[in-house]
Amino acid sequence: MKTAAWFVFAFCAGILANSARAANDPAGIEFFESKIRPILVDSCYSCHSQKSAKIKGGLLLDSRAGLLKGGDTGPAIQPGEPDQSLLIKAVRYTDADLRMPPKNKRLPADQIANLAAWVKMGAPDPRASPGGAASVATIRDKARAHWAFQPVREPSVPAVKHKHLVRTPVDNFILARLEAAHLPPSPRADRRTLIRRATFDLIGLPPTPQEVAAFEADKSPDAFAKVVDRLLDSPRYGERWGRHWLDVARYADTKGYVFEEDRHYPYAYTYRDYVIRAFNEDLPYDTFIKQQIAADLLPGNEDKRSLAALGYLTIGRRFINNIHDIIDDRIDVVCRGMMGLTVACARCHDHKFDPIPSRDYYSLYGVFASSMEPGQEPLLGTEAPAKARDEYVAEHKKRVEKRDHYREEQERAMAAQLRNESGEYLLAAFEAQRPANKTDSESIAHAHKLDPEVLRRWMAGLDGWRKSEPAIFAPWFDFAALPEKDFAARAKELAAGFGKHRLAPINPLVVSAFATNAPATMKDVAERYGNLLKDADSRWQNALAPTNAPSVKSLPDAAQEALRQILYADGAPANLPRGEFDRLYQTPVGQKMRELQRHVEELDATSPGAPPRAMALVDRANPHDTPIFIRGNCDNPGPLAPREFLEVLSGPNRKPFHSGSGRLELAADIASRDNPLTARVLVNRVWLHHFGSGLVATPSDFGLRSDPPTHPQLLDYLAARFMEDGWSIKKLHRLIMLSSAYQQTSDNNAVCAKADPGNQLLWRMNRQRLDFEPMRDTLLAVSGKLDLAAGGHAVDITDPACDRRTVYGFVDRQNLPNVFRAFDFASPDTTSPRRFYTTVPQQALFLMNSPFVIAQAKNVVARKEFYSASTDQQRLHLLYQWAFQREPIREEVEWAAQFLHTSPGAPAPPAKAGLTAWQEYAQALLMSNELVFVD
Repeated sequence: MKTAAWFVFAFCAGILANSARAANDPAGIEFFESKIRPILVDSCYSCHSQKSAKIKGGLLLDSRAGLLKGGDTGPAIQPGEPDQSLLIKAVRYTDADLRMPPKNKRLPADQIANLAAWVKMGAPDPRASPGGAASVATIRDKARAHWAFQPVREPSVPAVKHKHLVRTPVDNFILARLEAAHLPPSPRADRRTLIRRATFDLIGLPPTPQEVAAFEADKSPDAFAKVVDRLLDSPRYGERWGRHWLDVARYADTKGYVFEEDRHYPYAYTYRDYVIRAFNEDLPYDTFIKQQIAADLLPGNEDKRSLAALGYLTIGRRFINNIHDIIDDRIDVVCRGMMGLTVACARCHDHKFDPIPSRDYYSLYGVFASSMEPGQEPLLGTEAPAKARDEYVAEHKKRVEKRDHYREEQERAMAAQLRNESGEYLLAAFEAQRPANKTDSESIAHAHKLDPEVLRRWMAGLDGWRKSEPAIFAPWFDFAALPEKDFAARAKELAAGFGKHRLAPINPLVVSAFATNAPATMKDVAERYGNLLKDADSRWQNALAPTNAPSVKSLPDAAQEALRQILYADGAPANLPRGEFDRLYQTPVGQKMRELQRHVEELDATSPGAPPRAMALVDRANPHDTPIFIRGNCDNPGPLAPREFLEVLSGPNRKPFHSGSGRLELAADIASRDNPLTARVLVNRVWLHHFGSGLVATPSDFGLRSDPPTHPQLLDYLAARFMEDGWSIKKLHRLIMLSSAYQQTSDNNAVCAKADPGNQLLWRMNRQRLDFEPMRDTLLAVSGKLDLAAGGHAVDITDPACDRRTVYGFVDRQNLPNVFRAFDFASPDTTSPRRFYTTVPQQALFLMNSPFVIAQAKNVVARKEFYSASTDQQRLHLLYQWAFQREPIREEVEWAAQFLHTSPGAPAPPAKAGLTAWQEYAQALLMSNELVFVD
């Protein structure tokens, strides 16, 4: 009984502990601030907050405690269990007696999904009490002393006792902390371990047996430095480190869910190739930043290839083409990705934790709202092979002509329909413009089954004609002014005098339309005007018959021509610009147009002859500031927010951007040496990928919620040196990798582990598991099948026959392949600061059963050297050299002999699942921890 009671207690305590951890999780809190708090404020607080006139159901949703306590029907949420939470049940409308919000004001599907996801992650919620976090003034006071907002100053290198262990100044900072804690560093790793570590770190591939042997034979003091330099000069380096940046840039080859338009980004690959090239060329990081924000605006930029850098902004999700969400995503990827600031949390309200008011968010919003994607992506100045290019040009022309021909046909038909509906629009405009009318024009348009925007054009046209077109519309305005009660009698008197006693003559065709038969209602008036305009249009169409068309410029009858101009003149209500027709088409027509457009885009996305283009941005002709959206609602604008940089980084006396959209000035402010965040954030990202954990635990959040750096002086030293070295990432690699700290063994030390179980003081190197990309690439490299072709269109790496490097794999944002998810691939939906590692059965099942892995096991055994070996011992030696770059130990030789039945007189091993014994043994090595873990 005691055991059972203890289990219940421990179970409940675990739930509470997990709930508490979730409540303080930085990523979860960010999700709450950007996705959940706005829903609660807009849809729930009116009935379920301390400020409600009446708290309904006893339920308070303006604090975490209120959610957990719940109301009359029990707790509102069960953290981690959305299906068991009353709040989720209520918003899903699955119970007729429990619906929130009530009265059929059901939340949109994406908001319901976000609420469920939030509860599933443990319902992280920073609101300790109603009202939430600290005041803006308190936050600003804290920010003044916050480490991340202090200027970067290069600290003096500390003196240490164990000077013989110092290889680079990095060691002084590490040893100083270890010596203060009375902990020894670990000894230097052996040479095989070092070259494996460096090679996987820098190029994401295993070293060859020959490279390991050469390093082990090189006794010069700079042997390891030569290895590092060789790897940094390899074109494979950009493929590995470019992939790290693509995580930050939320790279994908598709848009996400976008209804019926083509989901592909035809030119996403050009951004990926730009990133890889930038790392290989060691493009200065400050230039790298500027190109990704404002490559189109940089002076003296003759190399058009840099325009591809703008994919950093344009390659994100499309959010069903909601421009507000698209801009929010761009603000987030710039601020979190480059500066470690969660500015997007200020979309709906002042940031609850960092000194970022909503005004700052909308200052940046104005920058991106003043930018646009061009109608045709710019060429990058490179050409495909001639044959492929010619095939592409011919096919592209055919598809474009087919699309344009259909579009022109539909536009002509829709334009004719709008002209034929002139009478209906005139009547609807009359109803909308009556002084006594209280119904909005949109409702009137729907009542008449007309387009609201076209109706507004007719209303605006009538307002203009009231002043400038008496010859045609004077009768209209006279009739419109008559009282409805005795309209017919008064209209008869009016019609009799149309041709007489007027200061300006009336169009004779209009006079004749009313002279003999006065209208009884305004509907009659509108129909007659509609018939007059139809007749003028019909005469014009007849005049445009093929035999007459070349010479026709106007109708010969002046009265008819004047009526025709009402339909055809520039800006006429029925003469819509081309871009406005799309919303008017019936569903089948719209579907057909999107289908034809998809055919063009699919060709651009897949044809090897398609000329590379940049997913660029350009400034709008009229850049403008935008208002602050109150509570993030674009329909509730507040005061204007000038386009300018963040106050916390530039001070209260900042100057508004004045050059175009402001993107170039924004890029310069981010890449400035005076910006305390940019260099620190990048240095921390590089350190994270080398050591498995950053000096700052939250790589994309350096705000007030972040933990302080484990080695603050080292972080600043590296940041200062990074900028002094011309923002060179390759020099940063050398500084870190040539240190004794980097070259330590990863072996455990019980004394150190007890004093510092998280290895924050870096008394040893952290063992790291390979990401998905180097794991898959390693399988191909060991099998001898890795295709090192660089760049170009994305390929389907889920095809077992595909042997390209994984960085060139097609990333489908909406339907990410299961193998990507199983191996913790970075989510392409938002900027990813780091990969998180899980150990799940699907990983083992993939390595055991995947056709890809089985194919590599077969390929290993099919390698020429293996096939040509004369003894099993030689074959075993080759397998271990290819996989682990070492000789098999005695026990492994014995195990292999037992498995392969090579002892004298033993029967030949049976084939299993189509594999020979050697192939099975090779697969066992490919599945081993030694292959996928790096010491």
